[in-house]
Amino acid sequence: MPKKKNKLKPNAKKSGLTKIATLTTKSISTAFTSYKKNKELEKIRIIKLQKLEEKNQILRERKDLKNWEERLNKESNKIKLNEESLKIKEKDIHAFEEKQKLENERLIKKDEHLIQIAKELAVKEKELKLRDEEQNRKDIDLKVREEEQKHKELKEQRRKNKELKLIKAEEEKQKQLENIKIKEWEEKFDREKKLKEQEEIRREQRLRQKELEKIRKIEELNKEENPNSLKLEQLDINKSREN
Repeated sequence: MPKKKNKLKPNAKKSGLTKIATLTTKSISTAFTSYKKNKELEKIRIIKLQKLEEKNQILRERKDLKNWEERLNKESNKIKLNEESLKIKEKDIHAFEEKQKLENERLIKKDEHLIQIAKELAVKEKELKLRDEEQNRKDIDLKVREEEQKHKELKEQRRKNKELKLIKAEEEKQKQLENIKIKEWEEKFDREKKLKEQEEIRREQRLRQKELEKIRKIEELNKEENPNSLKLEQLDINKSREN
């Protein structure tokens, strides 16, 4: 008797759809995770650019401070040269005081002028000193800001590393769960397939058994109805065997 073809039942179709849905969900989850990573990398890039701009600003301020220091040094050197020049001139005045009485008033006026210049220079020196103190405070402030920035960067980096670690752990967990679900589905599919095959074999065996029973009953009925013909058939069979 010909075997009947196995037909997929609705449960098998549903299992296939479930598998497709699971794979689609996995793709969406992977795309969303990739999007989150890209957003995080963009934030990190913006923060780095901001930090670079702050660093450049600090370098510019340092350069300006250095230029101020150089100008102050030049002014200080000029003052020293003027002081030395004044000392030389005073010596010359004292040396030629008796010989140049007529120029005494002029020299006195000139000395007064030089005193005024010295006062102005003293004021300038005081201003330079104040500027130096202000520059020192700025240097200290810059150093404090740099330390705070470094601390902030380290803290932010630790936070990002922790977040990345959690994301990777979650991804690994989801991957393991998906692998377990796929494996369970495959095992369930194999079990159902084996059960269906065994049921088909048992069904075919029952059908063959019924056919054999049917044939046996027909033969018994034939024996009861035509016993002589059966004897003749038996004799013919025996003769054919002997021949």
